[in-house]
Amino acid sequence: MEKKVENATIELLNGDITKLSVDAIVNAANSSLMGGGGVDGAIHRAGGPEILRECKEIVKEQGGCPTGDAVITTAGNLPSKYVIHTVGPIWKGGFENEEHLLANCYRNSLNIAVQNGIKSIAFPNISTGVYKFPPKKAAVIAIKAVTEFIKVDDSIERVIFACFGDENYEIYKDIIEGLE
Repeated sequence: MEKKVENATIELLNGDITKLSVDAIVNAANSSLMGGGGVDGAIHRAGGPEILRECKEIVKEQGGCPTGDAVITTAGNLPSKYVIHTVGPIWKGGFENEEHLLANCYRNSLNIAVQNGIKSIAFPNISTGVYKFPPKKAAVIAIKAVTEFIKVDDSIERVIFACFGDENYEIYKDIIEGLE
């Protein structure tokens, strides 16, 4: 499924983000940047040791990555050129600024993309796995942050939401179909 927003195309797919041939994929990382479960573990396994080596350098320089921020590495063995690692918030009932922090994940990832000349980027469903962010609320935040960004900055030409599972795909599909 595709939707044109300004000069960009928003695409939706239900599949493995590690297989995408785009300029950058986004990793739903933890603050240590050392890999973990879910999409984070899948990206580190598929990308190989180069990603972890670069993450260790980032940690040595800045001490990890705070929630809502993002950093960039090369993509190792992945078909993409870069991995942008962002740390999503753990859902705590919405009482600890989780929505704002999640929106920052998307905005900061897109800002890094623009700074690095990236034209195509793929996002996973950030924070909706073990971090327990409600999937529909997360999808609304993700799509709003991305569409607001591409309406003011035309650098990004293609955004893919790579959903994991039919439920997330259907949630994103309903929201994207309603975009003007």
